Amino acid sequence: MSKRFPVALVAAEDGVVSSSSIPDGSTRRRSFTPGQKLKYLAEYESACETGQGNAFLRGEGLYSSLISEWRRQRDAGLLEGKSPGEPVGRPSAVQAENARLRARLRKTEAERDTAQTALEIMGKVHALLEQISESAAPDERSPRR
Repeated sequence: MSKRFPVALVAAEDGVVSSSSIPDGSTRRRSFTPGQKLKYLAEYESACETGQGNAFLRGEGLYSSLISEWRRQRDAGLLEGKSPGEPVGRPSAVQAENARLRARLRKTEAERDTAQTALEIMGKVHALLEQISESAAPDERSPRR
């Protein structure tokens, strides 16, 4: 019976994927700096706009759960101003609440903007209908009460 070694796939800068055996049986856990996390988040979100989010994750060897966690960290303000190698950790209760409230504020502002646009359109339609009714012949208009 032969001893099997774990195999790691390594992607070179030219895009060629090769395998490298790790004879001692240890595997390395990848770690990311706050700057890398923000970069990956931005790239993933732009890939999602074109429907290529999953392809991006596969290409970079990332999991969607990492993206979710990094979004929570970014929204809680944990990734801003951190130096490379400095631990990020989980958001505190206050930071999580702030992130939740910021998200709620963004949603409410978007709803407000939509309602404001709808009101502007309704005002323009009302003015147009008034203009049409005033330009109608006097005998075609119904008397106002």
